[in-house]
Amino acid sequence: MAEEGCCENGESTFKNGSHCISKTEDTGGIDSKRFYLARTTAFEMLRDRGYEVNEAELSLTLSEFRSVFGEKPDLERLRICVPLRSDPKKKILVVFMGTEPITVKSVRAIHSQISNNVGVNAMILILQSKMNHFAHKELTTFPFTVETIPIGDLLVNIAKHIQQPKIEILNKEEKEQLLRKHALEDKQEDSFVRYYGLKKKQVVKITYSKEPIGDFVTYRCII
Repeated sequence: MAEEGCCENGESTFKNGSHCISKTEDTGGIDSKRFYLARTTAFEMLRDRGYEVNEAELSLTLSEFRSVFGEKPDLERLRICVPLRSDPKKKILVVFMGTEPITVKSVRAIHSQISNNVGVNAMILILQSKMNHFAHKELTTFPFTVETIPIGDLLVNIAKHIQQPKIEILNKEEKEQLLRKHALEDKQEDSFVRYYGLKKKQVVKITYSKEPIGDFVTYRCII
């Protein structure tokens, strides 16, 4: 069994390893930690989707987050707007919704604000409460696709905590060529689809790296 020691900052370590495990309890508010985790995962998700994300946002610590946003963060200040790396004119806006039930009025309020965000052509609403049927239907009035993700789904980044394969979204030509050669397995929406923001009729190439057989490639059609 490894012998435990102590780091200079009061954290525990082991003589046969360099990793320190913090013993310090988090004495801050639950709200700030929840928003910190969700916002950090949102940035990581956007980066994985091909958006330009500042490294400082990815490395922000919980204490730094609290010093900027406080224990009870203002939801408008938590918003994220970043450009697509391949086409900076295209931006995505991430909006944190409140704890009150989301109604048509709530959605229309968001809709009225997007005119102030030039270049926005995609949006994600992070939900803390239920959205009724009519509010969901109202999302179709936006000039682009609006995704909804429960905040609980962003408290842990599934791409970091599960061994993930390499993901490549095929373009139209690659998809047509593939359809002529292979039979594809259709899959319904799940956390994998939500994380990468995949849309219906898109096809993804999934490369698994496994020992000792090497790379294994499969394809997935989103329905």
